[in-house]
Amino acid sequence: MNTDKIRQEIRGLSDGKLFFNNAGSSLMPNVVVDSMIDYLKQEEQFGGYEVANRNAKLLENFYTETAKLINCKPSNIAFMTSATEAFAKALSSIIFKEGDAIITTIDDYISNQITFISLQKRLNVKVLRVKKLENNELDLEDLENLIKEHHPKLVAITHIPTNSGLIQDVESVGEICRQYDVLYLADCCQSVGQMVVDVEKIGCDFLTATGRKFMRGPRGSGFLYVSDRVLEQDYAPVLLDMRGAHWSEYDDYELFKTAKRFEHWEVSYAAVLGMMEAVKYADNIGLSQIENYNRNLAETLRTNLAESGFKVLDFGKNLSSIVTFCGSDNDLENIQNVLRENNVFFSASYKHSALIDFTDKKVEGAVRLSPHYFNTLEEIERVSEILKKSLDR
Repeated sequence: MNTDKIRQEIRGLSDGKLFFNNAGSSLMPNVVVDSMIDYLKQEEQFGGYEVANRNAKLLENFYTETAKLINCKPSNIAFMTSATEAFAKALSSIIFKEGDAIITTIDDYISNQITFISLQKRLNVKVLRVKKLENNELDLEDLENLIKEHHPKLVAITHIPTNSGLIQDVESVGEICRQYDVLYLADCCQSVGQMVVDVEKIGCDFLTATGRKFMRGPRGSGFLYVSDRVLEQDYAPVLLDMRGAHWSEYDDYELFKTAKRFEHWEVSYAAVLGMMEAVKYADNIGLSQIENYNRNLAETLRTNLAESGFKVLDFGKNLSSIVTFCGSDNDLENIQNVLRENNVFFSASYKHSALIDFTDKKVEGAVRLSPHYFNTLEEIERVSEILKKSLDR
């Protein structure tokens, strides 16, 4: 992997910033931005519908490239404006009734948790959370017992929690869900783009992802994977439009066969094109290469932080490119001030975003650094030194 070449293909690095907020919204490669600008200029001249017709074959490549990324067929892919939209569309295709159960974890993304609680309030759906083992891994025995006892309508797991570096064992969860024939939704918002994600190995029925994070695509892009078995059983979002079905009778319609039934007619095709270019860019480098490179960056950063006296908050056997920490006295403010003063791009999460996890860890929040494959070990050392100096304040 040629990191120097990759860095030259990012105009956003030209002002010397230290960019470590890829888990929030990454820097797009030039080819992503240029393809979108070119497409918008075409729309300026000819109108959106005409340009979409002229570029129909090119736009269709989005499905082919994304399918290649996660090891499925183009017919399993739907374009989405965000992972949250993908998550909502998947959930809306499941007919929940009073007393149905959803099994999730304490680490699920805040918006997912709020969505489940909303279903709980509106439909009296039970929300059950899998226990953690002492090493912070999912208690798979507890998951199996919950499935046996409650016969859930859905198991929903976040592959990499947004407020933790943990990589959860989504493949073992998939094996259990298949054994008991339970619908399985994997939120891969933080894993797609930073590591290999294979839906055949995960064994999920739905997978949600965004473009703007480690995928390095534009904001307003993402995708939903829908398995063949779900499509064959005619699952579809509650609110369809002409993108999802053929109006066959005055009071009836026929669902289209592919995952496009989960889309809406109106989307930004410039965003579709940009997302496609981002997927191609990552695939050309190779996700296994990206994963190995990222692991080295994150491990080095965690080691440096721990040796300097920071409280590193990532626990588990497998950790990702999300590094969360605070001061030994749980300080966040001083750390953030020092990072801003040194042109370091980062993010911070507070207790309300990870209520159960941060309560268990006895912290009020965490600073999050999320290196990616365009970062260098030299940058890791620089940000480590910057943070070390913050302790002297």
